Amino acid sequence: MNKMLIGIDGSDCAKGAVEYVGRQFAANRDLRISLLHVLPYPPAPFWDDGHILSEAEKALRNQVIEKWLANQRAKLEPLFKEAAEILISQGIKPEQIEKKSISDSTDIAESILEETRDGGYQTLVLGRCGLSASKRFLMGSVTTKIINHGAGIAICVVE
Repeated sequence: MNKMLIGIDGSDCAKGAVEYVGRQFAANRDLRISLLHVLPYPPAPFWDDGHILSEAEKALRNQVIEKWLANQRAKLEPLFKEAAEILISQGIKPEQIEKKSISDSTDIAESILEETRDGGYQTLVLGRCGLSASKRFLMGSVTTKIINHGAGIAICVVE
């Protein structure tokens, strides 16, 4: 059985990658597709406000973080549902599709690479929005980082 991992994040670029896989691989019944979303670690403002927190402040901060995480997780199911519907509409069978998420990642690109390697996937498919060369150089992007650090992985970038 062949295994393919598609990174999704709700962007139009990721949706394009899902559509590409559906069009290109609908006839392949020996293909297992995993949709992967990486939930980033809570943003820095949740953790540091310039002083040592009291126990009461820590408890309140943890409540805020848990609420943020719950909100982020609530957004996942519609994301997975839309991606699966796209694949199914292209002819992929529902039993060929798996949904995966990684929580609290400090490095999204590294988390995707690690899952690709550890999960034994033959191909990683990603969408990439058109950034100018200077923006990619200055800001970087998850896809660019994966390409630069994904030696030994078959990576398909859909733009």
